[in-house]
Amino acid sequence: MKDLFDKIKERRGPLGQYSKQTHGYFMFPKLEGDISPHMNFRGKKLLNWSLNNYLGLANHPEVRKADADSAAQFGLAAPMGARMMSGDSNYHQQLETELAAFVQKEDAVLVNFGYQGMVSAIDCLVDRHDVIVYDAESHACIVDGVRLHMGKRFAYNHNDMESLEKSLQRAEALVKDTDGSILVITEGVFGMSGKMGKLKEIVELKKKYTFRLFVDDAHGIGTMGKTGAGTGEEQGCQEGVDIYFGTFAKSFALIGGFMAGNENMVEYLRYNMRSQIFAKSLPMPIVIGALKRLEIMRRTTEQKDKLWTIVKAVQKGFMDAGLEIGGTQSPVTPVYLNGTVPEATNITFDLRENYGIFCSIVVYPVVPKGIILLRIIPTAMHTLEDVSYTLKAFSEVSKKLKAGQYSAEKMAVVN
Repeated sequence: MKDLFDKIKERRGPLGQYSKQTHGYFMFPKLEGDISPHMNFRGKKLLNWSLNNYLGLANHPEVRKADADSAAQFGLAAPMGARMMSGDSNYHQQLETELAAFVQKEDAVLVNFGYQGMVSAIDCLVDRHDVIVYDAESHACIVDGVRLHMGKRFAYNHNDMESLEKSLQRAEALVKDTDGSILVITEGVFGMSGKMGKLKEIVELKKKYTFRLFVDDAHGIGTMGKTGAGTGEEQGCQEGVDIYFGTFAKSFALIGGFMAGNENMVEYLRYNMRSQIFAKSLPMPIVIGALKRLEIMRRTTEQKDKLWTIVKAVQKGFMDAGLEIGGTQSPVTPVYLNGTVPEATNITFDLRENYGIFCSIVVYPVVPKGIILLRIIPTAMHTLEDVSYTLKAFSEVSKKLKAGQYSAEKMAVVN
């Protein structure tokens, strides 16, 4: 028998094993100053490509005023209690109504956190007789929600419709002659690769199979579609998305999120989703702040248009420079390089210390061994000058990597 703490000391995990060398620099870095494309890191001003502030709303003057005014009026405590008991308000209900209209659904229900909301919604929607079929590269919140499921589940190969069909056939065989149902889960935009989920093709499969479709559109809401209503709107199949999830953590530059769909389904979630009925309501400044952000999104596409100007420039620039960005179809812009974890840290160190560029570094187990992913998140606040400088820096870094200048057996050590 072993003591629990002795066990966890031994199994630090794929990322935790590097904590002593990486903490505070490569992992858990502290960006300081106003949220913008240029922020302070360890006393230096860096060009920042690592924030999901897609539409630049974090420091929009109307948003900052709404946040400040509502905090001054209500504080952070109101409303007290869970919404079902004592924490509801006209503002919460108004936000749900307006969000539902924005994403072209009958109703919506707020969740306090996107990750927690996805896990809890999956747990709420299915029972042990149901079968879940989900994309193998789904976000961790989907994977963790599926883990709670006491029934059968099948992962289909990423964006592979043939694999999905095989999984649906297996699922239908299991629920035949029972009261079991099938739930298909995917993402609108996959947050690492930037690829869109094949929502239109999945919706088409409803003609052959009986299932409901749950879409996590965390990176799609506000950025995709003519009005910003998300990836379903972008692909012309929003009506076929049965359960739509949008987070406030990306385009809204806030915290929280919502589930939207038909009135009966949303009402079921409202009265049964454990993460909400047993948790305190979203504070009033968050709700009022979300209303203001949504108002701006619905009033004008100016911020989204600015975002896409930067997205197109940076992605075209990387491709013209011969850098690999995969099959991204969204603002998420991965730059793929071949190398080891130590090389990845040396590249990141060079970018930050010598080029003044801060971007996210992604290594195994998030991506396969031997791959380094530098993830660029364009925003409406970046400029074409920022893009030009970054393209030049990345081209130089790529050449250094190929020349072996980042080779080392150990990670860069940061004092």
